[in-house]
Amino acid sequence: MHRSRVYAILIDTPAGEADQAAAFWSAALGARAQSLPSEPQFTTLHEAVPGLVTAVQAVDDAPRYHLDIETDDVEAETARLLALGATQISQWQECRVLRAPGGHLLCVLPVESDPEVFAAQAATWP
Repeated sequence: MHRSRVYAILIDTPAGEADQAAAFWSAALGARAQSLPSEPQFTTLHEAVPGLVTAVQAVDDAPRYHLDIETDDVEAETARLLALGATQISQWQECRVLRAPGGHLLCVLPVESDPEVFAAQAATWP
């Protein structure tokens, strides 16, 4: 048995346009933008979507949106999503990058949120 929940929505933006996109989304959503020195590819948009981390992510690819799903068992959650029809397209550190039916990307990663938030909001899977 394992648990998981949607943790974040990422606005993937070509790297050369990420600063402009962060400024746009910050103003459009009324959110404070903050760069992360330890992870310069991310600009967090504080409270843009209550209850979810929202960020602009600089990528070397096409613009898109993707979800991050956090879990207490990355292998089990990945297997569950693969059984539902997703395909794994890559792995980055402990994160698994999947493509859902329809082409949307999602990442499966270890728990990032506060343990109390995760315990209160995560779904339990057999």
